[in-house]
Amino acid sequence: MTTISPLTRTSSDPVLIDERRPGASSSPSEVRSLVRHGHWTGVTAGLAEGFAQANLVILPREVAYDFLLFCQRNPKPCPLLDVTDPGSPRPAFAAPDADLRTDVPRYHVYRDGQLVDTPIDLSAYWTDSMVGFLLGCSFTFEHELIRAGIRMRHVERCCNVAMYRTSVACRPAGIFAGPLVVSMRPIPASRVSDAVSISARFPAVHGAPVHIGRPQALGIKDLSRPDWGDAQEFGEDDVPVFWACGVTPQAVALEAKPPLMITHAPGHMFVTDIPIRSLASF
Repeated sequence: MTTISPLTRTSSDPVLIDERRPGASSSPSEVRSLVRHGHWTGVTAGLAEGFAQANLVILPREVAYDFLLFCQRNPKPCPLLDVTDPGSPRPAFAAPDADLRTDVPRYHVYRDGQLVDTPIDLSAYWTDSMVGFLLGCSFTFEHELIRAGIRMRHVERCCNVAMYRTSVACRPAGIFAGPLVVSMRPIPASRVSDAVSISARFPAVHGAPVHIGRPQALGIKDLSRPDWGDAQEFGEDDVPVFWACGVTPQAVALEAKPPLMITHAPGHMFVTDIPIRSLASF
């Protein structure tokens, strides 16, 4: 099997390394280039308007089929956009010139269910048995919500969305089992129906919300203390709206304890070449 030489980055500091900052008008390849060369290691919400973002899961080939089955059984939190050939870091459909080892701003490395590293380059971990999974991300339809005049407060504040582990169990598959994770956005009560109908058009990136209103119904005790990401500011008339989240595999990793599992760091997504409009179902 041909080995693609990695471009190693050495910084582990999660900050902007120079003056260059990607934005909504940046192309996917521009965002990935800044990430690959270590110029951007921050969250990707609001970047590359018009193109899909993706959650990342990388597993050894030995357990990849179990995870593929897990995704098939749990399409809301794990909507598949692309799967790589074993050993290849190239997502042939989502972004054929990209490299999954370098083009995510920050990674999480789990061994036996324990988070052991948060690198910005996977050169030390990649092997010829690795299989990469790209899962749709709700950052994708946020551009459509903003276009419709619905505020995304975490985008305005340049921070991460709030994510919570719930008491809802995913359907198990092979070694993989665990809780559903949701992302939460405060939405004005008068715009909730619009947020539902807009996001429902994009099932490949989580689609419509899984819950609206009372967080206790999901087993969430305190919205001010998310399990991942940043607490959100609420306006007087805002309602918490919850979408299935691609961080679910990270919660599953803590439960299933595979020998090795690599994911994106929450909020630090892979930016694809897939136009958002091509994912619209109606």
